Amino acid sequence: MRKVIYAINISIDGCVDHTRFTKADEELFDYLTSHMQDTDLGVYGRKMYGLMFPYWADVAKNQSGTRWENEFAQTITEVDKVVFSRSLDSIEGNTVVVRTDPVAELLKLKQAPGKNISVDTVSLFGQLAQAGLIDEYHFVVHPVIVGRGTRLVEGSLTERLQLKLVESRVFKSGCIALKYVKS
Repeated sequence: MRKVIYAINISIDGCVDHTRFTKADEELFDYLTSHMQDTDLGVYGRKMYGLMFPYWADVAKNQSGTRWENEFAQTITEVDKVVFSRSLDSIEGNTVVVRTDPVAELLKLKQAPGKNISVDTVSLFGQLAQAGLIDEYHFVVHPVIVGRGTRLVEGSLTERLQLKLVESRVFKSGCIALKYVKS
């Protein structure tokens, strides 16, 4: 069975708006690229997909970033993607739009052969966590307090999740990568 990994960048105060974080450096991009290399399916909601793509696809195609941004862009665009959306009609490339229940669909995907599944979206967090489908939680905490904006958890959980820290890594930038499993 495939492992489902919930991965997201977050501020100290729980904000997930990446535009308010400091720019990622080579060390952080190498870490994120490594995560994506162990993944063969990315799962997104419509809004997160719209933020991530076509931006990274354009960087990959034109090699318009730094060496490490280009490597990340190439890696993330090559991973197959599922976008849960009721409003998108279709998406080009290696991406499929799914309109069915995210919990039921992810359960089927989890049982299929393959590498890890990376869930990189805020909109599905509560549903998937409550259903027990997330095996690991990977947070990159940025050294900033934003004070406003979209938070990771805003009433989307009906019960507390107890997690166990299994790995941490401190970057020169002050970011901290935290890896948790369900306890």
